[in-house]
Amino acid sequence: MFFSDIFIKDMLLVRGKDAVIMPRLKIYKDENADKTAIANCFIDEYMKDANDAQLKVYLYLLRMFQAGLATSVSDIADKFNLTEKDVIRSLKYWEKNSLITLDYDDEQTLTGIRLRDLRNTGSAVCSTLEDTAKKAASAPLKSSEMSSGDVGSAENKPFVKPVYTPDQLREFKSRENTSQLLFIAESYIGRPLTPSEMKSILFFTDVLKFSDDLTDYLIQYCVDRGKKDFKYIEKVAVSWAEQGITTPEQAKKCSAKYDRSVYTIMNELGKSGSPTLREMEFINRWTKDYGFSMDIITEACERTVLATDRHRFEYAESILSSWLRAGVHHKSDISRIDNAYQQKKKSSKTASGNRFNQFAQNSYDFSALEKELLSN
Repeated sequence: MFFSDIFIKDMLLVRGKDAVIMPRLKIYKDENADKTAIANCFIDEYMKDANDAQLKVYLYLLRMFQAGLATSVSDIADKFNLTEKDVIRSLKYWEKNSLITLDYDDEQTLTGIRLRDLRNTGSAVCSTLEDTAKKAASAPLKSSEMSSGDVGSAENKPFVKPVYTPDQLREFKSRENTSQLLFIAESYIGRPLTPSEMKSILFFTDVLKFSDDLTDYLIQYCVDRGKKDFKYIEKVAVSWAEQGITTPEQAKKCSAKYDRSVYTIMNELGKSGSPTLREMEFINRWTKDYGFSMDIITEACERTVLATDRHRFEYAESILSSWLRAGVHHKSDISRIDNAYQQKKKSSKTASGNRFNQFAQNSYDFSALEKELLSN
């Protein structure tokens, strides 16, 4: 329901000699009362990469916001038959993509959600037209050929993907070496490329200045890691460009550096060889979704190895997810969690004592903790 800015002044209703003063009224219309508006930018840029739970959570937030209604994590979980952890993970996903901002109190309890204007998320499609002239002035293609959707400041974001016109895409496809490059990409992806994906490859060669060999290796690198989505491939490409990578050899060295962190985690958990897809999901969650540094992850792995020789990834996930909920950002924060745990243990001791009394203050009752965490 949308209210106008128009107010009716106090009106005088005359009934013979009697007069009744009517209250001030708001004029409104209800043509959108049962509708939820969704920005085209969300559909074009964000919807394709989100999973089922993430989409449900974000669309429901829009619906409740536009209706002026309140909600909670538990309400959303009940609404869509999700766990509260699923809802929290979805909220953090949208926060990571800059679509929402989460507010917490001093105890790290979620207290509010702010829906952000999609025009201010940094997406080329969603940015304002105000930045168009800045981008066009430094674009590799002629500024007269750039569409009105091209956005971004070349000074602050030198690798923003332009919104290419159909004519620009046709010109790119007509280049002598393009057909071979597209064929290679389609071979890796396993299907014909969409026009949007072709524009991504144009972005790699035209803006990022990738050679055909580097573009070839880029797509191969991502596909080998199970990532065929071009939004992900673009993020890797921009990361390489920002690091000044211009050859496949440089990219391989960079990739090896990041792969070492994966194998470090594997070794810490007593695993040898390459991680499975399930194990990579855990590792990516800890490093990317949770955003933990290696020293925190290593600490969790060390405690896991001391506690159990089974289900180690699940056990480490329980520790790290609990630290995430507790607001751990640095390794020094973990001592706060340990102290709180020990205080809880001390207060619940029976008169007969506890056989774990000899443990240092920053140690866990690993057997009991394992049962507790793995039962969640």
